[in-house]
Amino acid sequence: MKNKELTPRADLSKDIMGIGPKRTRKPVYQDYLPPCNHACPAGENIQAWLGLVQEARYYEAWLKLTEDNPFPAIHGRVCYHPCEDHCNRGQTDTSVSIHSIERFLGDRAIEENWQFMAPESTSGHKVLIIGAGPSGLSAACHLARLGHEVTVYEAGPMAGGMMHFGIPAYRLPRNIIHAEIKRLEALGVRFKLNYKVSDIVAEKKAGGFDAVFVAIGAHIGKKVKIPAREAGKILDAVTFLKDVETGNAPKLGRKVVVYGGGNTAMDAARTVKRLGADEAMIIYRRDREHMPAHAFEADEALSEGVQIHWLRSIKEITETSFTVEVMRIEEGKPVGTGVYETIEADALILALGQETDTAFLKKVPGIDINDEGVVVVGPNMMTGAYGIFAGGDMVPSERTVTVAVGHGKKAARFIHAFLRGEEYHKPPAHPLISYESLHLWYDTEAPKSEQGHLPPQAAVQGFNEIVAGISEKEARYEAQRCYSCGNCFECDGCYGSCPEGAILKLGKGNRYEFNYQLCTGCAVCFEQCPCHAIEMVPES
Repeated sequence: MKNKELTPRADLSKDIMGIGPKRTRKPVYQDYLPPCNHACPAGENIQAWLGLVQEARYYEAWLKLTEDNPFPAIHGRVCYHPCEDHCNRGQTDTSVSIHSIERFLGDRAIEENWQFMAPESTSGHKVLIIGAGPSGLSAACHLARLGHEVTVYEAGPMAGGMMHFGIPAYRLPRNIIHAEIKRLEALGVRFKLNYKVSDIVAEKKAGGFDAVFVAIGAHIGKKVKIPAREAGKILDAVTFLKDVETGNAPKLGRKVVVYGGGNTAMDAARTVKRLGADEAMIIYRRDREHMPAHAFEADEALSEGVQIHWLRSIKEITETSFTVEVMRIEEGKPVGTGVYETIEADALILALGQETDTAFLKKVPGIDINDEGVVVVGPNMMTGAYGIFAGGDMVPSERTVTVAVGHGKKAARFIHAFLRGEEYHKPPAHPLISYESLHLWYDTEAPKSEQGHLPPQAAVQGFNEIVAGISEKEARYEAQRCYSCGNCFECDGCYGSCPEGAILKLGKGNRYEFNYQLCTGCAVCFEQCPCHAIEMVPES
């Protein structure tokens, strides 16, 4: 490794160095919050489980990861990994491929049948969860591990919610969903499927439940008013994807238009191609820069032959065609130009977002539903009805699987405290560490591990998974690319650089200790700590 040029110590002020007859500053070890952990909606301690993967301690890494997120095999496939967007390493070369390592651990856990540890004791409390989507399943897992008796009521024929009915199998194989849900059943969580709740208060009383968590998701496709004359086949994307999942795929014809610019629109169009349509076309009223879909989703759709017509808005529908107006962007908003085009198509799929069916909640005294149709909850995620909590897509939030799972964990902590007659307070976080604060005195460039991908021509032939996992060797290598930002990883940089021998090694896993009888405050250890786990503080 080649050293980067260090700041000459002569340029440091004597106050910072502490050199002289009296030390004015001394080094202390301090933990910081890495940006990956900070950005994770599920609150994972990413840095900690990456460190365990580096040592090939995979089971321990899986246990650490699932303390916060019970579904790593699912998330390694469908999470949009904001952790990677904030990874400090991305400012050197490319971010650590955290999601691929998470998938590796999740898949290994399934292969080796790793299970959650049962609680040491039971609480005697019963909790009802309404909705077996990612938020409800997450809450169920966390509450069961805390010793509570958990029952999940689900209106659909299977657990998983929108992971089943909103995410196509080519992105999330169904055996993966089943395996990670089965682990909850082994933990003691009970499921009652094909059971739609219409009266929460009555269900709570009849089942003797001490608390309820409502997480029914957003399963209703939004509608739009478009003048139609002898309109052809019009579907909403949520219903379309659900019908495909349950083996009831509709006949769409040769040319199909999808109206919308989000990830669901991309999934719907890609599914249309897999069902055999000659042309799948997305119409979106904004440009690519302003689309809600993630860029890679659009790239993959385009690679599979989906056409995307940006800056177009549907104005009228006939049986075999659509009249669209060409739009332009002014101050971030689409504005009509008065120029019209005609597009021939056999079917239209509306992918304009989803809504929650909250009508049954209006019967519950105290529960408020705002103008956007979502449930109002307090800081503790409880609704205005005592003992009834809500989370996931049905409360104000970003609608992703990972956010929903984070809600489930958060709700479980508040419900656990509620059942114990206590209040839960989130522990304060460590200060966030930035890339500029790191002392990367060594050459760190190392190429990122890339996941295999089915060629587009093969991908559109069916619903087989399109992205491959990484090997054990690649997972360890990728984990070793982590900088361990802000937290000591026992590299011995401080120990080897101290000119006074003032640093003591305490044994693997126990880090180091300063002997202030020998320390002069010269700050060499501070300079040599690549992850900035040492701070110079004023002498007390």
